[in-house]
Amino acid sequence: MDCDDDLSELVRRAETLVERGARRLLGITGAPGAGKGTVAADVLDALGSRAVVVPMDGFHLAEAELHRLGRRDCKGAPDTFDSAGYLALLRRLRHPEGEVVYAPEFHRDIEESFAGAIAVPPDVPLVITEGNYLLLDSGPWARVREVLDETWFLLPDDAARVQRLVDRHVRHGKTPEDARAWVARSDERNATLIAPTRTHATVLVHGDPI
Repeated sequence: MDCDDDLSELVRRAETLVERGARRLLGITGAPGAGKGTVAADVLDALGSRAVVVPMDGFHLAEAELHRLGRRDCKGAPDTFDSAGYLALLRRLRHPEGEVVYAPEFHRDIEESFAGAIAVPPDVPLVITEGNYLLLDSGPWARVREVLDETWFLLPDDAARVQRLVDRHVRHGKTPEDARAWVARSDERNATLIAPTRTHATVLVHGDPI
């Protein structure tokens, strides 16, 4: 299904998931800089206590482990996440068995995740998860979409998306030159990998609802 950049329509779809009663999982995906986190936050603002956001980014491998693996300069690639751990958490969130489920949270200012930072009570009807690789076809990533009730693939204007990425890297300490180089070398390589996964999405969101 195609959808224009209408946040109210996305909120309506999320509310439909909430109204089904049992715990539902909504995935928001797309290329780096597509606005996944912002859309997730906007939907959360509309739903209030009926939803919790659990980003995929909490499963970044630690800096020390990336250095050990020789993958620090590729941070953000699919193999620089604990994809099996992320899948296991989504399965726990799907069936919380009356317990609070805790999720990690990534902090860009220190480039590390804090364990147990996001609490998801068992009576919250909707968990929103967002990240690049929710629809990827390799490894544990390939089983993530089986756990999700609905997935939205964001398709903003590419020039605006790339500029957001550069601005984000600058805010977190890179020079403008280094930010543009990182985006060209790393983020855009990942964007190319992610692009074909849109065929698995429930909804393609064209434009920029952020």
